[in-house]
Formats: sequence, C-alpha cells, structure tokens
Amino acid sequence: MTLEEALHGSLAPPEILAQQTLLSIPHFDFSGAVQIGQIVVERELASEICDIFREILDAKFPIFSMKPIVAFDWSDDFSMEANNCSAFNYRRKVGKNSLSSHAFGRAVDINPRQNPYICGDLTLPNGAIYDANAPGTLLADGAVVSAFEKRGWIWGGRWTRIQDFHHFEKPREVA
Repeated sequence: MTLEEALHGSLAPPEILAQQTLLSIPHFDFSGAVQIGQIVVERELASEICDIFREILDAKFPIFSMKPIVAFDWSDDFSMEANNCSAFNYRRKVGKNSLSSHAFGRAVDINPRQNPYICGDLTLPNGAIYDANAPGTLLADGAVVSAFEKRGWIWGGRWTRIQDFHHFEKPREVA
C-alpha cells in the first residue's frame, strides 16, 4: 500500500495528513514467521518507531496483524476485532470529545485481543481477555513495554482509572 492509499478517505485536516508517513515493519506473526506489516505514524516519530519495532522483532514478540486503519474503513472497532496493530487514525478518545493521540499518528496499539481496553464493565474489543501467559500479551516488565517507555512513550497498561493494555502514546515535548 502507498501512503496515499493508506490515508485515502481520512477525515483529518490536510495539515495533519501532511505530517504522516507509511512504514513497512518486519515482525513475527503468531506462527513464528516473519511478516512485513505497514503502519502510519507521524513523520517525526518514524525513526523511533523503526527502532522500537526492531527491538520487538529481536525479542521475537508476535504481532497478529499490522495494517493501516484504512483497511478497516477507518473503524477502530473493526481494527481491534481483527487484532490489528495500528497507529494513525483521526478519531476521538473512547467515550470523549477530545482527539486521541492516534489522530496525530502519535499512538500505537498492539494485539488488542490479547491486550484489551478495560474501563469498568467495558472491555474492547468484545470478548478480549488480558492473560499475562498468552503469546502476544504486553507485560509491564517485558521487552515491548521497555522498548517504548525508555524512549518516553506512555503505556496505557499502567493507567489506573482505565487500563488500555494495547495502547502506547508519545506526548509532545513542551518547550
């Protein structure tokens, strides 16, 4: 897929679209084979994302799927149901009016079915279970969380009011 195809149909303003880039990322799938996935991120983070996913590959951590969200008609729900690793998606936060970090290409979700979003009785995707022993599950002391956090990313699995186990976001540096 090209960048133009990956951004086709997005409702993001042109200035946000202009900041995005498409990366091709090697990763292990759940059968242990190396696949090449694609992910759209803010251009400023591209080198860092490549370094993070190189560490994830070195750790042999499995990723179920990695496709730009356009493949799911811009639906975060459809992407999560498909257990897809994604980043850029011009959308609001779950249950809020404010934009998600995904809307700027500054957030990455990994294996949502193994690493669900949990807020009270709401679990997304539906039927997902966080099982620390299951392959593809993100762990607080694991290689994937370390690869992101040592570069200043925030892991939603450490949040207390909600737990967004599949979510990582990179705050903008304040000058």
